[in-house]
Amino acid sequence: MASKTPVGERTVLGFDFGKKYIGVAVGQELTGSASPLGSVKANDGIPHWESMAKFLKEWQPDFIVVGLPLNMDGSEQQLTLDAKKFGNRVSGRFGVKVEFQDERLTTATAKEALFSQGGYRNLKKDNIDAESAKLIIESYFESQYG
Repeated sequence: MASKTPVGERTVLGFDFGKKYIGVAVGQELTGSASPLGSVKANDGIPHWESMAKFLKEWQPDFIVVGLPLNMDGSEQQLTLDAKKFGNRVSGRFGVKVEFQDERLTTATAKEALFSQGGYRNLKKDNIDAESAKLIIESYFESQYG
């Protein structure tokens, strides 16, 4: 699934890795923005592959960005290694290039954004994971093109 789309116009899927849920968002390089799509259930970090396949088939991303959960000092933790393993599995299974993006503050930022949009009832786990994935894509775009 090698990308023929020119750099700057590519579609990207972003994943906020978690042991039980993996947030999903789609982004466009052209606008540097992303939209939350939902989440995929996971069993100890292994995603429900059919759900993953649906997102990849529907959006046909040129590449994927996986959030890397680092400690606040930038060091790796077990979840960091699990997220890398997830990214490598997705790449191997679907033949799509995977990039990793530091996601240290995305969950807190996602909660703030969702709360400001709709109060407590907007803070559902599914919303938070998808919003975090959206922020991972947008921070990736900023780090590349900002």
